[in-house]
Amino acid sequence: MPAPRRFLPSISSLRALEALERLGSASAAAAELSLTQGAVSRQLQTLERQLGLDLVQRDGKTLSLSPQAVEYASEVRMALNQIAQATLRLQTAPLAGTLNLAILPAFGMRWLMPRLPEFARLHPDVTINMTTRLQPFNFAAEVFDAAIHFGEAEWPGTDSLLLKSEQLIPVCAPDLLRGQEIKTPEQIRSLPLLHIQTRPDAWSDWFTDKGVMPPKTGSGSMYDQFATITQAALHGLGVALMPDYLVEQDLATGRLVALHPAPSETRGAYYLVWPSSKSRMPELAKFRDWLATKAQPEDPLPR
Repeated sequence: MPAPRRFLPSISSLRALEALERLGSASAAAAELSLTQGAVSRQLQTLERQLGLDLVQRDGKTLSLSPQAVEYASEVRMALNQIAQATLRLQTAPLAGTLNLAILPAFGMRWLMPRLPEFARLHPDVTINMTTRLQPFNFAAEVFDAAIHFGEAEWPGTDSLLLKSEQLIPVCAPDLLRGQEIKTPEQIRSLPLLHIQTRPDAWSDWFTDKGVMPPKTGSGSMYDQFATITQAALHGLGVALMPDYLVEQDLATGRLVALHPAPSETRGAYYLVWPSSKSRMPELAKFRDWLATKAQPEDPLPR
């Protein structure tokens, strides 16, 4: 049974409310919506009249939302994103299935991409749209059907498939060593260390696992992506603690050298994650079932 009309405010009014809550000012909301501030104010007044509630606190030209309106705007945002997701799916593939997937840049490029041609051959009816995301996110606030993410399988309201544990190995350019032979973790500790923002405790955990006192927090330079930290290591700026699948080609060609004989497994792993509500989505089911055949244990990476 459809909801009564009085409970279905106009999309324009709801967009104005959501934008004001997210952006924090009427001028920013107006700029995003290509409206004047007066038009945004009128949209909000219309919404207040329809609901019979005071949602906006007005102080001159400054608009702010009541606590109840802030909570309402959060729920409205989820509904608007669901509408946008449905519209995107309809527009991008009206005659075939579409899967909107968030991926991690390095893992997506080096682990997923080499395998995707097989999926395309097996399921030509499924179109995969991919967007990179480095930080965790809320599926309700993003237009994604699934995501490949790193961490532990503890996302509320989701199901997950383990793809690959992460094995870390310390590497550097041969020139950094200047002929020095590295045999112990203590010697690695004395070298300049490179850190990555997504694994802030990686070096500390690695040294602790080896029975060595970790260096002081904040020592060494920080990078935001594996692509940049790899380049830093290749140019001799320091030692990087890298996933083995990302550096095996550079190790094989001698551009990088490993400073420890065996990779160490981290606490986190790579997962395919999806909202439980979408578990029966046909495109997701095809992708998930295919990806399960590539998950651990697996054959060596394709070349």
